Amino acid sequence: MTRLFDLLYHQLENYPLEKSINGRDDAGIWKSYSSQQVKEAAESMASGLLHLGLKPGDKVALVVYKNRPEWMILDFAMQMAGIISIPLYPTISVGEYEYILNEAEVKIAFCGAGDLYTKLKASQENVATLKQIYTLDKQDDKPYWEDVFNDSHKNEIEKIKNATTAEDLATIIYTSGTTGNPKGVMLSHKNIMHIVLNTSPHLQAKSGENVLSFLPLCHIYERAVSFVYYYKSAKIFFAGTDNLSGPEGDLAAVKPATFTTVPRLLEKIYEAIYNKGLALDGVKKKLFFWALALTDDYELNQKLSFTSKLKWKIADKLIFSKWRDALGGNLKAVITGAAPCPVKIMRVFCAAGIPIREGYGLTETSPTLSVNTMDPDGALLGSAGPLINGIDIVIDKEGGDYREGEGEILAHGPSVMMGYYKKPDVNAQVFCQINGKRYFRTGDIGTLVKGPTGREFLKITDRKKELLKTSGGKYVAPAPIENRIKEEFLVEQMMVIGDKQKFVSALIVPAVEALKSYCHKKDIIWTSLDDIIKHPKVIKRYQKIIDKYNPEFSHVEQIKKFKLISREWLPVHTDGAAAELTPTLKLKRRVIREKFSTEILDIYAE
Repeated sequence: MTRLFDLLYHQLENYPLEKSINGRDDAGIWKSYSSQQVKEAAESMASGLLHLGLKPGDKVALVVYKNRPEWMILDFAMQMAGIISIPLYPTISVGEYEYILNEAEVKIAFCGAGDLYTKLKASQENVATLKQIYTLDKQDDKPYWEDVFNDSHKNEIEKIKNATTAEDLATIIYTSGTTGNPKGVMLSHKNIMHIVLNTSPHLQAKSGENVLSFLPLCHIYERAVSFVYYYKSAKIFFAGTDNLSGPEGDLAAVKPATFTTVPRLLEKIYEAIYNKGLALDGVKKKLFFWALALTDDYELNQKLSFTSKLKWKIADKLIFSKWRDALGGNLKAVITGAAPCPVKIMRVFCAAGIPIREGYGLTETSPTLSVNTMDPDGALLGSAGPLINGIDIVIDKEGGDYREGEGEILAHGPSVMMGYYKKPDVNAQVFCQINGKRYFRTGDIGTLVKGPTGREFLKITDRKKELLKTSGGKYVAPAPIENRIKEEFLVEQMMVIGDKQKFVSALIVPAVEALKSYCHKKDIIWTSLDDIIKHPKVIKRYQKIIDKYNPEFSHVEQIKKFKLISREWLPVHTDGAAAELTPTLKLKRRVIREKFSTEILDIYAE
């Protein structure tokens, strides 16, 4: 297997499934495609795309709010026809659609439900190449994706498939970016297939087992994982994030062996569990928090005394088993990525028998560079795991004020992108030659640390572009400070500030439910979040949190002042306001600084 569409035939020949890919219809009923049906639909769609007049090398866009089987069928179809897929974020503006569709010269687009057809139609007026938009849901007056199916060009498709090589461009993925216009990352079949083959041993799913896919497929993270699932012949159940939990939710229905997630979702699950614990009474409440306290000292592969084993057995039977049941009851492991996961969150879940394993990578590296595994020596809490096979990194200490052993992570390997589309100047900046090898500058700062057995693990310490420099000339990495303090229940979101200032400060968005619980306990009458964040007792409580964590950081990194913010930062606003988060939930620091410039001025007014 060297091309992504080879996965179709691999599953069919080795472990064909009756329910290969699955998704809920409008009525909430699961609809399934067998391995044979996926192959036939993909081949027929590939032929249909040629029938529309498309040629190998043409670009076709695809955008949905919720993962669905049609995405995978279209993805395979485009690969077979030699067409370059352009996945789009559903939450970006019409203006951003216009930019991407014009730069990529997209000829046709497929879209899911919601406002996506309207947004694409609005952008079409300023995109000369975009000829037609097809919907994945049948609507009377709009072109429907099934209208494209056509078998008259099957022979031509076979010729295109035979001529396709591993080095050929498969997709262009536009990164969300925290500043400027998005950049198109060109990924070949070889780039993504390297990840499929070399991460598949670490995804805990066997042939025929159920897996759940809800992270957006427009990200290379979930898309590559879905190819791994297909390679392993796991039954993929596509879903969204809106119906995961609860007795009628997708976790309960699918009972997955594994899924991938982002830290924010794990934090929300943990907050929900914690808040349920707070709502208990008497002995049940004491048992809950006794069990939770046990997790504070948990370590992977820990050796326990007889008494400790007994305590853990009781905690597991009475408390932790219920957590596992709430997540479907069959989870072998959960992989988290896209942002650093607080160690406390990973420790709690691992202790409860829900192994969380963190990985690291970028769109530009297809994406995985490293991942913690389920091997006895394969995981180290707080690290991004050992490097996957075929990946070579250099820790570049030049051009920064780094700690001992730290530097920018430069990556080399078969999964590193071909380059940015139509951006030769940017390509010249992000690639460098070391000993005759081409390395990609990730922009992330990291170090290599040794685990208990001497195995090396990659540890990410910050983003190079996000380093602050105080007016005293000292560099400060905000991410480690933010991630540590966000472990507190009362802190929902946080951004460290202080560039070109005398000292470091922070903007903090409170966790509303936890704050309400605190106010109730302290007899503080809840009016509104706007009022509560000005209450002296509330400010004092958050100061206590800052005072607790400040000693963990050097003097220059310690937070001297903070402001509580009453508005949650979001990846999209219904009123059209600028989003404070990227679609992958990273902080748009410039946007936040601009939006809260008054609060920042207040902090530094003295």
